[in-house]
Order: sequence, then C-alpha cells, then structure tokens
Amino acid sequence: MDIQIIEILLGALTGIVLALTGAGGAILAVPLLIFGLHLDIAEATPIALLSVCLAATIGAISAYIQGKVRYRAAGFIAIAGAIAAPAGMWLAQKIPTAPLTLLFAMVLAYVAYDMFRQSKHSDEEAESLALRTTSKPCLLDSPGERLICTWRCARALILSGFLAGTLSGLLGVGGGFVVVPALKRVTNLAMQSIFATSLAVIALISGVGVTSATLMGAMNWSIAIPFASGAIAGMLLGRSVANRFSGPRLQQSFAVMAALVSISMVIKVILAAGFFSV
Repeated sequence: MDIQIIEILLGALTGIVLALTGAGGAILAVPLLIFGLHLDIAEATPIALLSVCLAATIGAISAYIQGKVRYRAAGFIAIAGAIAAPAGMWLAQKIPTAPLTLLFAMVLAYVAYDMFRQSKHSDEEAESLALRTTSKPCLLDSPGERLICTWRCARALILSGFLAGTLSGLLGVGGGFVVVPALKRVTNLAMQSIFATSLAVIALISGVGVTSATLMGAMNWSIAIPFASGAIAGMLLGRSVANRFSGPRLQQSFAVMAALVSISMVIKVILAAGFFSV
C-alpha cells in the first residue's frame, strides 16, 4: 500500500477517535505515528500537534458561532499555554527517545484512567455538581453571563495553561485532558461551555507549538500534510455519527484501548533497550 495512503488512513483514525471521544482522544495520534509509520516520538510530536491544531480549530469555530466559548477563561489559559509550549517543544528535541516515550506512556495511562473514571458519572450529574458549587475560584456573575475575574481565578487558569502548554509542546498532545478537568475544577461553567472553551484553548496552544516546530525545523511536512488531512476528514466523518456512538461504553472502550497502547509503548522501550536480549 502506498505510504501516503497509510498516512491518510492513520490520520483519519485519529480524527474519528477525536470526534467520538472528545479532546483527549487526540492523544492517540502520537502512538499511531510511532507504531504505524515507525517514527520516534520527537518526530511524531510536531505532526500530531498539527493534526490536533487543525481539528480543534474546526471545533472551536463551530462552538464560537454557537456562542459557547468563554473568552476570559480561554484567554488566561491560552496565553500561559502559548508561553510554555515552545519550551516544551525545545525539551522534546533534547530529551532522549526512551525517557520521552516512557513519559508519554505514563500520561496516556493517566488519560485512560481518568476517562474510565469519568465514564462512571453522567454529564448531567457533573453539570449539576458544577453549577451547585460556589466555592470555586471562577464563578459566573449570573447564569449564562461572564466569569467574575479575580486574582484567585486568574491564577488557577494560568497555572492550568502552563501545564497544558508544556505537555502540548513536549508530547504533541492538545492538552484537553488537562484543560477540561481544570475548567471543571475551578469554574461553574456548564459542560458544553467547558468543552467549547477547551477546544479554543487547544487550537491556540497547539498552533503556537506548530509554529515553534516549524521554526526549529522539526516538522516533517511530507508526512504531516497527508496525516493532518486524514485527521480533518476523519473528524468530520466522526462528528456526523457521534450521536449514535456516544456514551459511557464508548468512553470505557477508549480508556481500555489507551491503556493497552500505553503498555505497548513501555514494552517497545524495554525491547529497544535490549533488556531481554541474550
């Protein structure tokens, strides 16, 4: 099979998973590039980041048109993330492949655990809890209005942004698995606003990461373009059927798949190190 067709198909699989499982699904882009195209993690990171950036941008534009994006929250997180992302990208080019791959496997295992845990609670329960909580740093001045901007609120959002940006540049992930829980924890936004705002943040942070990778000469465009094109097509296809497949079972299936991929990455590092060689 032609290599470009394989790149497009792997990208399409990334887009479909992203559409069906939410922002955290994009984390599978890097393992697909490692196992499917035999890239090392430093090569895969910028390519994955480009596909995440384009997919999140499409979702963010749609959410913006619907009026669901919270500009203040997105701004604080995105600015901090944009500052941290180039540093993460620089570190990704300096850290040896084996420890960087193990770090990615650990993050992927955490995402699997968190998604499985979240699947046990319905969106209605989570949203009801968020709206009832008044001790959070960032609160709406009234339902459907703007967030009250306090130093406590800004600090919480900025810290989340730094973490998301660093991981975005370092591991080629969008950071949705950081941004979404952070917005749940520190704001009383409704779930639809949380997901919409996270997409806007991911688009901005990953865009900075893509720019940094390009300036550093780390982007392999011959692979990145077909992979990202496939991701966009897969996301659009996945969104058209997402309502038929959404639910806890799908989240649990993704969590199991992510856990297996994490284990496979650890095994790959161990075998490459020759621990079992005679």
